[in-house]
Amino acid sequence: MHALLDPQEMARADRYAVETGVASFTLMERAGTAVADAVARFPLPTRVVVLCGPGNNGGDGFVAARVLAQRGFRVRVALLGEAARLTGDAAKAAAKWRGPVEEPAVLDLTEAGVIVDALFGAGLARDLDGAAKALVQRMAASGRPIIAVDLPSGLDGATGKVRGAAAQAKETVTFFRRKPGHLLEPGRRLCGRVRVADIGIPEAALAVIRPQAFVNMPDLWQDAFPLPAAMGHKYDRGHAVVVSGGPWTSGAAHLAAKGALRAGAGLVTVACPPAALPLHAASYAALMPRPVADAADLALLLADRRLGTVVLGPGLGAGAATRALIDAAAPGRRLVLDADALTSYEGAPWAVAAVAGRSAGLIVTPHEGEFARLFRGDREVLEAPSKLARTRAAARRLGAVVVLKGPDTVVAAPDGRAAIAENAPAFLATAGAGDVLAGIATGLLAQGMPVFEAACAAVWLHGAAACSAGPGLVADDLPEALRAVYAELYEKLGG
Repeated sequence: MHALLDPQEMARADRYAVETGVASFTLMERAGTAVADAVARFPLPTRVVVLCGPGNNGGDGFVAARVLAQRGFRVRVALLGEAARLTGDAAKAAAKWRGPVEEPAVLDLTEAGVIVDALFGAGLARDLDGAAKALVQRMAASGRPIIAVDLPSGLDGATGKVRGAAAQAKETVTFFRRKPGHLLEPGRRLCGRVRVADIGIPEAALAVIRPQAFVNMPDLWQDAFPLPAAMGHKYDRGHAVVVSGGPWTSGAAHLAAKGALRAGAGLVTVACPPAALPLHAASYAALMPRPVADAADLALLLADRRLGTVVLGPGLGAGAATRALIDAAAPGRRLVLDADALTSYEGAPWAVAAVAGRSAGLIVTPHEGEFARLFRGDREVLEAPSKLARTRAAARRLGAVVVLKGPDTVVAAPDGRAAIAENAPAFLATAGAGDVLAGIATGLLAQGMPVFEAACAAVWLHGAAACSAGPGLVADDLPEALRAVYAELYEKLGG
């Protein structure tokens, strides 16, 4: 269930179902019944208003209205547009509704127990305006609980953006698979709880469509996740290097190093300026601090090829010295670049692409501000229509795996694969949390996990650790919270 289908892919799934013998009206009947079931779960929603649009989403609404009326609910139906202009399955569904079809303008929506929003679904092709926009705004202002059919009307299923207007749903019922707009903000908030209904589309449709976007969950990457071996030892689990800044900013590198250790790296060395050495030596006994004054010193340290994974950026400082450190670390190694490392390449994504070309695999982990600085002037990336599209464009441009952070963190690979996170709690937004994420990714890379899968797993683990730590967490809590997350994950995966 972790595949995501954009509106075009969902249309292909519908066509596949019909081509393989499922009647299109049967799909509509099942969809409408699923919506009716959702309404019936509400506490005493005896008065239901169903707002139908002029397409198949409206047809689902007519089916839901008929089923609810048969179950004893008091149902009023309003149609945006003229019934005579309905076609196909929507017209058939409307004809089976035996009650009156009203004008939306005559309804007092505040008197409804529940409103079913069946105006427009994922196939919305333009911004709402006129009567459609006004009706959605009335829904939003009504204060009544709304159940949305497929998506809240006005929400773009591919981007999660609002097209003209959209009302907050209490629950959204979608079909077969979720869409990116269910996970990308602000769509995630507007959808409320999302239920996926099985309406009889064959699973084999996915093999035909071959979706490239996914919900970031363990099913996506668990086959590549490194489980400890009974006869293994620390050298089997890789040796990671965290490059630190000076004393005043060493805490960021310390958080990254703890993240790498807790993520399973067998050894973690902190390469730091001599002045920061006492701080790292006193901070965490399992870390191994080494004095590294400049890029030449780092190159000497990394002459030991066992030190195969390096993270640079947290608290490192931006500028030429950081670029020199990255150049020293890049050849033949797996890298994670975060924070100051990315700011050091402001307006020069081509230079990061060059680093990726010399590395054995690169993950970059910008937040929105760092992303905008890195790609300054690159309209193809910055003006892509959604966060998902921007992250994919960035990954292609850099030849690296990009983790664009936020409440809806997107991970994208140069080949188009992408995953959207849904498990990050609001209280994860705290100073230093991104440093821990960079460290977790580094620890997974050190153990040999493939780059895209390592980035996806790191993002999921980061969110799961925050949920485990709970409200009030600070970044220092996240590496420790990984212990409980790993215990549960190991049990699930048989480790």
